[in-house]
Amino acid sequence: MIYSTEVKAMCSVHQGARHGAAPIPEEAKWVKAKEIKDISGYTHGIGWCAPQQGCCKLSLNVKDGIIQEALVETIGCSGMTHSAAMASEILPGLTLLEALNTDLVCDAINTAMRELFLQIVYGRTQSAFSEDGLQIGAGLEDLGKGARSMVGTTYGTLEKGPRYLELTDGYITHLALDENDEIIGYKYINFGKMMDFIKAGDDAVKAVEKASGQYGRVADAVKLIDPRKE
Repeated sequence: MIYSTEVKAMCSVHQGARHGAAPIPEEAKWVKAKEIKDISGYTHGIGWCAPQQGCCKLSLNVKDGIIQEALVETIGCSGMTHSAAMASEILPGLTLLEALNTDLVCDAINTAMRELFLQIVYGRTQSAFSEDGLQIGAGLEDLGKGARSMVGTTYGTLEKGPRYLELTDGYITHLALDENDEIIGYKYINFGKMMDFIKAGDDAVKAVEKASGQYGRVADAVKLIDPRKE
């Protein structure tokens, strides 16, 4: 350790106020975190790239400082989906500090990792007050049946009005309009369920029929329109 001449010339003064780290909530325990291995928790975070053309939602399940589970969801950029594939390979098994300083291929994913790091080390995780935290597999449970991200895609113009393209229910096939041409409901296909039916042996037509549904006052509609064509 090298000290400057000025510091060497100083007299020593005792450090009285030295109480250590403030405890943070982790999996229903109050922990004074001093090392990476002291950190546990499950949490989510959002990241974005410099041109802001895409974003990433990252979910991590950390036990004793090691990432045990990673869910990487991206939207808005075709290259980002391949970056997400690589990030899901890279992250499990890393310590939080390693993950923070690892190139996760895409700026949006790197930014999400930074935001998660801040949440986790400050005790702001989703599982802060859950005894023993969340089990490995919590990320898949977040996706729900069909294991697909919850995506909302809508579009609108001043001239032609709104178009619902995809919502959590699924891919929108028809919009239901009333006599004022206002949306009162929609029909959809849940792609996750459709693929499950096909994998179970149903033919495509039957699978689409079983995975189809509707929301709102579709029965009262004056007309149905295809939001991608009309």
